[in-house]
Amino acid sequence: MPTPRETILTALYARLSALPATTLRGEVLPERIPSEGLLILRDGEPGEPEVTLSPLAYHYQHRAEIEAVVQGADRDAAFDTLTVSLGAALVANRTLGGLCDWVEPEAPRPVDLAVAGAASLKAAVIPVVLHFSTADPLG
Repeated sequence: MPTPRETILTALYARLSALPATTLRGEVLPERIPSEGLLILRDGEPGEPEVTLSPLAYHYQHRAEIEAVVQGADRDAAFDTLTVSLGAALVANRTLGGLCDWVEPEAPRPVDLAVAGAASLKAAVIPVVLHFSTADPLG
């Protein structure tokens, strides 16, 4: 049986996979970026939990990361479209179907990256804070 953390990350990945962009989880950046854009979900860092003792519970603010990448002549507009659709998908279901307490995306910090012999990339890491509680930090 998967842990609450894995269940939540799987639900987040499924949410991202419904977008028109190609979505990967924990993969390296491919050589070619799909025309509709690319999202790569990184599991991120759970951080130090707050602990309550009665009943015992660990309250996490897990910081996952989504790498958003577009390429092409109109990459500014494509990046904007991709991030707006990502934000709308997350805001539409802030609890991922009741699996976590709250999903909180943060603003991207886009950068333009030159690629030798190809169109430049526009990319950003978008932190997503997943608020949830569990009775066991390992299970």
